Amino acid sequence: MLGGPRPPAEPPRHVPRRIAIVGNAPELGDRGEEIDAADWVVRFNNAAGFGEAAGRRVTHLALVNHGGQMREWLEDPGFLDRPAIRAAGTFLFPFARKPASDRPETEDGRDWTEEAEARLAPLGVPVALLPATVQREALALVRTPGGRPAAPSTGFLVALHLLRRFGGTARIDVYGFGFGGWDGHDWSRERRWFEAMAAGGLLRLHPLAAAPVA
Repeated sequence: MLGGPRPPAEPPRHVPRRIAIVGNAPELGDRGEEIDAADWVVRFNNAAGFGEAAGRRVTHLALVNHGGQMREWLEDPGFLDRPAIRAAGTFLFPFARKPASDRPETEDGRDWTEEAEARLAPLGVPVALLPATVQREALALVRTPGGRPAAPSTGFLVALHLLRRFGGTARIDVYGFGFGGWDGHDWSRERRWFEAMAAGGLLRLHPLAAAPVA
């Protein structure tokens, strides 16, 4: 046969063998090389550490599409020039569209999906919304009986979606998750879920690097 046997084809991009989910904790450590070696590199929002110790690739950038953070981005004239935005291969919106009859005008709950799609359109990059079922499952997982409702974090929503879609078929590495920040999230319950998934062999939860001594 002319030229000998053909080498095995690379797996299609939509069937990753390894996924790196990269959080924004500053104590991530120097993980850039191993993060960039993944088939998919998923980052979040302002993508702290991108281009430095956290690596230089971003196949998927999750941008919170409800609430005040998206409003701030839409008002920023330089938003589309941010390095992580320019490098992203796909944008992920974690929240489903809200019906017009269910769109509060408060900054914490407003749906900016249409405006965000229009702002990102000149880049020609695909935009995907997570299924509404992901948010419903996430809400149930972080609900504390008798406690106040907690909003799932973007990182939790995206990790849950990827685990449900690729768990058991792809290696999933989680970096830079410090489980702290906005007090509207239940960080302790989210941490316990990640630890349980790691204990079950469904993902690898990489510890943060030690903070430098002042």
